[in-house]
Amino acid sequence: MSTESDLQKAVAAGLLSAEQCSRIVAFLKTAGEPATDAGAPPAQFNLTHVLWYGGALIIMTAMGIFSTTAFSLMGGWGLFATGAAYAVGLWLIGRHLWQARGLRVPGGLLIAASVSMVPMMIYGVQDALDLWRYAQGEPGSYHDFFPYVHGSWLYMEIGTLLAAVVALRFYKVPFLLLVAGVALWFMSMDLAMWFTAKPDDFGDLETRRLVSLIFGLVVIAAAWAIDLARPRGPDLAFWLHIFGALTFWGALTASPDSTALLRFVYFLINLALIGLALFLDRRVYAVFGAIGVAFYLGYLAYDVFPDMIMFSFALSAIGLGVIGLGLWLNRHYAALSAAIDANTPAPLRGLRPKRETSA
Repeated sequence: MSTESDLQKAVAAGLLSAEQCSRIVAFLKTAGEPATDAGAPPAQFNLTHVLWYGGALIIMTAMGIFSTTAFSLMGGWGLFATGAAYAVGLWLIGRHLWQARGLRVPGGLLIAASVSMVPMMIYGVQDALDLWRYAQGEPGSYHDFFPYVHGSWLYMEIGTLLAAVVALRFYKVPFLLLVAGVALWFMSMDLAMWFTAKPDDFGDLETRRLVSLIFGLVVIAAAWAIDLARPRGPDLAFWLHIFGALTFWGALTASPDSTALLRFVYFLINLALIGLALFLDRRVYAVFGAIGVAFYLGYLAYDVFPDMIMFSFALSAIGLGVIGLGLWLNRHYAALSAAIDANTPAPLRGLRPKRETSA
């Protein structure tokens, strides 16, 4: 059975029309594609998956973001023992689900949750052995690791990154790259603490925003490269695309008040994100791009044309038009993708990922 990318190549070669390609792809999606990745069923996302992801995130945030300052009362070795117990327990359960039960989604999520315990373990060792003198001083309680930037967190981030890479070597879990991405994001800002002339001044939110902006672009480029290098198998770049888009777009949107020209540039960048979504076949960029466009239109409504009664009606019409455009794109997505391939110059065509499965 031909894959979607093969059909698009046939369109580019003139063997099929774009409309025929769209109909065939729609039929294949209805009939179901063959299993991939050693007999695994086609990827899906339903209520069961929501519960699995929700449970894993609850575990990770409970032992991380929402850990209270009372954790410090355990002492360094207490924190290490707690983190190690959780890490081993979650890994054993995850490995059992992955290997013995064939449940790779919940098993992989528990393995990722196991990796997320590494910062607590490293903090515990540093605190117990008073290793802060080899860093930039004691950064505070473990709870502060998540909201505050400090150079001494660097060792925890390096350890988490290495643990994620090792786990990914044995378990192809896309969610592990989200854990690694968060560690790298923290590292990007904490590294700046090491290289700034006045580390105490790094509380400047504008500096953090610029670091996040650059980091988001780097993550997007890395996810793009993974798509090009791995057209088949588990979609390892999925969470990197989401995290990169969120980091870049969030930093871009959080820019301080600017001129009308810069706001228009912001609008153009969001339009470019929508185009990037079509080029990379990653709808997450279209979501953030559409939200950014809506923000710009809101700026026009409240700041530029606040006294024009017809603007609200016109804006509502634009909103309906955007929804209609989304429906049209959803219906003709395969045909548009094939048209992009057919009309893109060969050098640029090679930069367009061709994923055959999103498992």
